[in-house]
Amino acid sequence: MDLGIRGKTALVGGASRGLGFAISQRLAAEGANLVLVARDPDSLDQSRQRILDASDTNILTIAADLSDGSDIQRSVSLAQERFGSIDILVHNTGGPPPGEFMEHTDEAWNRAYEGLLLSVVRMCRAVLPGMQQRGWGRIVVDTSFTVKEPAPRLILSNVFRTGVVALAKTLSQEVAVDGVTVNCVCPGAFDTSRLHAIFSEQAQRSGQSEQAIEQEWVARIPIGRILQPHELGDLVAFLVSDLAGGITGASIPIEGGMLHGLF
Repeated sequence: MDLGIRGKTALVGGASRGLGFAISQRLAAEGANLVLVARDPDSLDQSRQRILDASDTNILTIAADLSDGSDIQRSVSLAQERFGSIDILVHNTGGPPPGEFMEHTDEAWNRAYEGLLLSVVRMCRAVLPGMQQRGWGRIVVDTSFTVKEPAPRLILSNVFRTGVVALAKTLSQEVAVDGVTVNCVCPGAFDTSRLHAIFSEQAQRSGQSEQAIEQEWVARIPIGRILQPHELGDLVAFLVSDLAGGITGASIPIEGGMLHGLF
């Protein structure tokens, strides 16, 4: 099935590992040009080579911190210099540290705000004018299933990722007439270093083993397993395709049935 994104340029954040890397792999398989953005240049180089080993595509890597406004502008400028335009934006960043309300300082709240919410504002502001001018664009923001059902000890993520969903919904209505869609994906338990860090933190607090914590998580997932990163890549590839031109303003969970709500 042709998704219609061959030759389009996609900028993917947090692309050196985990969910961002899996999304990048999937878009490369569809023939998209890639701009891989992450903080660690060595990891970026390794990820670039892994993608090139499997796909014939054009890749630009940029070492940058997407919580930094100047790094965002530099990344967009470099991408435009190389490819001429950014047609697809996949905003993906690491999550803030876990903890309860009284454990987080003002500094922690500010870092989470800049990394999760303000970075989306800045990146969308940078890429939208070109998308609107060309009459086609796709923005997908990777959030979390906790925007629909807040999780204990993830208050920073719960608050700011929910704000991202409100931002995306509002923005989607403003730019729909320009052929630009804006959606969120809401992953649950995926086999990533972030999830295993959560297992470790919960194990230390409870005195249980990490294996026991993982088993407790699996028991809460109706499909009976942790999801694999490529499954999110498949969903994102569809949302940025021509096939999904009628889907905008949506927040789509992909969590194996963990959520209990109707929407």
